[in-house]
Amino acid sequence: MFDVAVIEDPAAAEVSLDPVRARLLAELAEPCSATMLAAKVGLPRQKVNYHLRALEKHGLVELVEERRKGNVTERLMRATAQSYVISPVALAAVEPDPARAPDRLSARWLLAVAARLVRDVGTLITGAAKAKKRLATFALDGEIRFASAADRAAFAEELAVAVSQLVSKYHDEQAEGGRPHRVVVALHPSVKEET
Repeated sequence: MFDVAVIEDPAAAEVSLDPVRARLLAELAEPCSATMLAAKVGLPRQKVNYHLRALEKHGLVELVEERRKGNVTERLMRATAQSYVISPVALAAVEPDPARAPDRLSARWLLAVAARLVRDVGTLITGAAKAKKRLATFALDGEIRFASAADRAAFAEELAVAVSQLVSKYHDEQAEGGRPHRVVVALHPSVKEET
């Protein structure tokens, strides 16, 4: 089971967004049979089986074990990931494009950049899994508290200069066998966690 999986197929995204199926996915962090799930979620076993087949068809759950119980074969299923992210690829016709309106200070542009990040990393994860290779990535996440809007603006400017200097130092357009990498740095207010 993966920590996180990216859903790129529109049909799989639709299946995952059904509230009952989303609940089943959450319950399937540990292997369960349709009978066990039915008791947990308060639905008839036949209805749970129907939803499990739809989830399995789209690769969101997988068979872990089959065991005989009397004259019935019980199937133990498990979610393929602990959590899922739906890639903008699933909505290709309306997928955000950061190239349409680049604006470093726009929250909507930041959202378009984040959507591209999800799309690109999802595609890379899928490709690496098919090739049975590791994917080299790096991420940095942190929180900073500014005393004022002026401090925030000064920090953003210094950060932009520092990143630009690093890019200039290491970027080699002529590097034989080199591979381009995308650098994304974002700054936004933190969302308060509800307690």
